[in-house]
Amino acid sequence: MTKTIGKSFKDIISPTVLIFTLKVTLIAVAITTALLWLFGANLNGFVSGYLSWLPWEWLQTTGASVAAIAIAYMVFIIMISIVTSFMIEPLLITLAKKHYPEVEVVGTPNITTSILLSLKSAMIFFIIFMFTFPIMFIPLIGAVYMLWLWSILLKAPTIYDVSSLFIADKREIKAKTKKTTMLSMIAAGFNYIPILNIFAAVFAQILFLHHILGKEDA
Repeated sequence: MTKTIGKSFKDIISPTVLIFTLKVTLIAVAITTALLWLFGANLNGFVSGYLSWLPWEWLQTTGASVAAIAIAYMVFIIMISIVTSFMIEPLLITLAKKHYPEVEVVGTPNITTSILLSLKSAMIFFIIFMFTFPIMFIPLIGAVYMLWLWSILLKAPTIYDVSSLFIADKREIKAKTKKTTMLSMIAAGFNYIPILNIFAAVFAQILFLHHILGKEDA
């Protein structure tokens, strides 16, 4: 895993990846802004109503404010993940040719399937978050819990995007992608750092690329 992470960090600072990430970020910002402009009022109303069961008015107000900001941030992270999944194929092929020239491209991700997987993961993430978000306020436990939640957002779409390009055998895909939650959590760590959070989804894709194609021992 050490070599996988090392290669991924070297790739993430390359001009090709930086330009790709900038494009993804601009698109995600535009979509997020539009969604919040259209549905922001409904979101605030939903959060306030959801927290009405709390017995203290001050906690309802504070909790609603924090939750609304957190949800807006989550929407942005979700958009980054979806747009990355939609655009990542040429970048993965370029990086694979650079590091693993002997590996052939055996297929291509279905755009519809890729987007649906991203939306499904986002929905699972969002539902779990809405019903368990008070956990995020527990010191340390909350931080690890959020990494796990973000890993849900990244794992399934990333596995599909990378494996569809380079692995035809479903059994091989399953064998090479077992116990990859930790990789997703490592990539999700970028979400805790302002500005660097835009790299979480693409870093996950690169991590999985090296994990699946690399020869490093477990």
